[in-house]
Amino acid sequence: MPHVIVAGVARDTRRAVGSWLEGPGAAVRDSDPTGYPGKRLGLPPTGAGSVAGFGRRFVALLIDWIVCVLIASALTRHAAVDGRAPVNPWWPVLVLAIEYVALLGMVGTTLGMRLLGIGVRRLDGARLAWLWVIVRTAMLLLVIPAVVYDRDQRGLHDKAAGAVAVRL
Repeated sequence: MPHVIVAGVARDTRRAVGSWLEGPGAAVRDSDPTGYPGKRLGLPPTGAGSVAGFGRRFVALLIDWIVCVLIASALTRHAAVDGRAPVNPWWPVLVLAIEYVALLGMVGTTLGMRLLGIGVRRLDGARLAWLWVIVRTAMLLLVIPAVVYDRDQRGLHDKAAGAVAVRL
């Protein structure tokens, strides 16, 4: 009996009540011992085609950001780290947007993603259409959609584009 009535208040005695405190994927781990990110999507648990982890994706984005800051600095002839004449903070964002749209649209991966063995694909394995690359990139630049993710480690930007970041 999962519910117990105490003093007129229903209390749920199931173990899943506190699972939200245990972090993402806790309910899946509790209910299905073989659950892993990407299982619901039909992806393998490890190796090529499996879901790329958050840490790997974050480092790839960091690499892309550093490259974009250096490119923006070179294009505008402003120092990337000089406090007297720094590069305008919007230039690297523009370069990042161009990089993501161009590279994801053409080859399905950015420089940082490629270095870390990540690619972005549709759920059926095909490359994203240009429109969805643009939508995904715009949402990534908003930051919040990228850090709100589900148990398959798909951010809102990936879900909106019908995409998943996988290991190559």
